[in-house]
Formats: sequence, structure tokens, C-alpha cells
Amino acid sequence: MTLISFLGPKGTFTHEAASKLGSELIPYCTIPAVMESVANDETVFGVVPIENSIEGPVGITLDSLAHKYDLNIFKEIIISINQNLIVNPGTTMEDIEDVYSHAQAIAQCQEFISKNKIQPHYAVSTARAAKDIIGEKNKAAIGNAKTAELYGLEILKSNIQDMDNNETRFVVLSKETHEITGRDKTSIIFSIYEDRPGELYKILGIFQRHNINLTKIESRPSKKGLGRYLFFVDFEGHNEDKIIQSIIDEIADNTYFLKVLGSYPQTR
Repeated sequence: MTLISFLGPKGTFTHEAASKLGSELIPYCTIPAVMESVANDETVFGVVPIENSIEGPVGITLDSLAHKYDLNIFKEIIISINQNLIVNPGTTMEDIEDVYSHAQAIAQCQEFISKNKIQPHYAVSTARAAKDIIGEKNKAAIGNAKTAELYGLEILKSNIQDMDNNETRFVVLSKETHEITGRDKTSIIFSIYEDRPGELYKILGIFQRHNINLTKIESRPSKKGLGRYLFFVDFEGHNEDKIIQSIIDEIADNTYFLKVLGSYPQTR
């Protein structure tokens, strides 16, 4: 039996992503708690969001991987985010005064909320928001279809997100490493010497010289003072490939911090 932890509760988009791995699912209330469950061998895999195509990176996921947990990204899962207005049976638009959801869901539906003059309120998750409106005809929640089904609610309006190309990328974390598939990518974190001009350009030049394609690069504060950053980079190839090993070794020689987060199959 392979136990899988995920950022709960049940009915969230992370639950939907985790369901693609198996059925032995255990919800945890925070992203660090999911990671802790894998680190302590309570579960084999942990599923957490890492970035959204509209709202950007999930900071606590990146920071926890950088500073707190030595886990491998074993896999990635990308799902389309379709937000729905969820209500109690019999509720109409005219009844609704307040809407509840996770902060990202609220942000993704600003145009709809403003147009309908509904007061938004933050909840710890989309599922929790749905649970909290049960029996309240003047309240609505924003979430996925699974959430409505789970709590005996109805979808009053479908696909209310501001943009249709809304996707969230989830990572599957594990102590295990993924074997080479031939269509892999590798994720790393590094920090450069701030007092050496052109250091980031120099690091990126390593990939260019080896003709390795970067699929993502972003920065996060290192939490060690203003102007100091960690760089998160995804690039094509597996860290067991000789050319990738050579690139990682060269980056290590030119940075004061480097962490390999794992190599795993590309989803697209």
C-alpha cells in the first residue's frame, strides 16, 4: 500500500491532482505538514502546488524545499483550474451577498466578483469555504465540481475564472528518485555571489554552451537580507546524464549554494 499525502482537505484542487496517483490519500492542513509526512516516512509521496499560470509561484513550497526539507521532485502533475460558484440548493444570484474561497481562487475570479457586487472573504481552502457555507443561502463559495459534490451543494455558475488558460502545476515529493525516461527535466536551486558582477549571466551561459534548454527560471528572496536571492531553474535532461552532471558540477563551482531538487518526466 502506497500512502500519499496532499494539501487538504478533500475536495481541493490538490486532492484532484493527488487522485491521479492512487486512492490511498491522506489530507494534511499545510504544505510543510505534507513535506514532513514524507520526510518522516509516514507517506511515500506528498502532493503540493508549486505554481499557477496566473498567480505565479507558491512561495511556501519553494521556500520549504530550499530551506527545510531534503526531498526529491519525483513527478509533476498539471491540471486545468476551472472555478465555479458553489451554492446551497435553491440559491439564486440575487440571494448571494458574500463569497468565500482560498485567496488564489478569489484572485482568479476578481472580474466575476466585482461585476456581481459580491463581498469576497478568504478561507484556508476552497473545500473549507464550501463546507462553511452549508445552510447559508446568502453565501457562496468558489471551487471545483468535486467540492460541490462532496458537500451536497450545487454549481450556480461554471467557469467563472477571469482567464481560461488557468493551470496549476503540482509536484509529487518523495525520498525516492525517478529513473531516466529519455524525456526528463531537472530542477535546481542556487544562489550566486552578490559581489561579483555578471554572475547570473555566467551561470546561464553554462546551459547555453552545452545546448541545454531552460524551461523555467525565477527568483525568491534568500531570507538573508535585501538584494540576496535564490534562483529556481528547471532545464531539460536527467541528473544521471553525464552532460547534466557536468553542468551541475560547473554550477557548484561557481555558486555558494546549490541544491538539486530532482529529475523527473516532463508532462508536456
